[in-house]
Amino acid sequence: MPVSLKGIITSNERILPDFYKMIIAVPQIANEATPGQFVMLRTSTGLDPFLKRPISLSGIDRDKGTITLIYHVVGRGTNLLTGLEKSAEIELVGPLGKGFGWNEEDRTTAVVGGGAGIAPLVALAEELIKQGKEVYALLGAQTKDKLLEVEAFAALGAKVRIATDDGSSGEKGFVTRLLEELSQETKIDKVFCCGPLPMTKAVVKMTKELFIPCEVSLEERMGCGFGACIGCACKVRDEYGTITYKKVCQDGPVFTSCEVIFE
Repeated sequence: MPVSLKGIITSNERILPDFYKMIIAVPQIANEATPGQFVMLRTSTGLDPFLKRPISLSGIDRDKGTITLIYHVVGRGTNLLTGLEKSAEIELVGPLGKGFGWNEEDRTTAVVGGGAGIAPLVALAEELIKQGKEVYALLGAQTKDKLLEVEAFAALGAKVRIATDDGSSGEKGFVTRLLEELSQETKIDKVFCCGPLPMTKAVVKMTKELFIPCEVSLEERMGCGFGACIGCACKVRDEYGTITYKKVCQDGPVFTSCEVIFE
């Protein structure tokens, strides 16, 4: 159950030109969280900025009582986060949203991530590997210096494949090409995806054509994080085929590929 808490920052380090990794000691959230969920983080001690920022869980360590967040510095709020030092107190709400799901029969899995969307797939890959599943990490970015957590996936035991738009790391091209190549090599039981909308749409289209079950984590602007403001509604198709709307923060951020309707 999500709660408002104050955690202690144990680390807040720059890992790429525009990305930082923050580790927060907050046992209650670490004990309850699952891969795919997120927290709402207050970026300052005052009321400006007023709204908290949604950041996905990149790591969950129940033994240490910590969560790991990777954030992209894109505005005033996230820029303020970069100035927070070790041992500082930080206010957050979580765990929020619905995370990823899988079955015992899902033996061979692929996590497909692009840009900042790679972050939540680290925690997912770790959990899948703990449960004895084979994990392929298909990672994409515009350039090498925007490619997240390659070493982390490899250290977990995932089979990493990389694509960059300019060819500065791995194959030159889009990450969907890696998924197409993998599908020709082996039977994939399930695909998990998070990243830019064009990439997500392409992955959904491909998995439908290949009849591979797929879950996607959607990225949307959020005001509250628990469904009150209705600022993150997305169009979906329910189990009866009726077009309706769901809240990304509450009903998601993870949805099945069959649900989401891309305009």
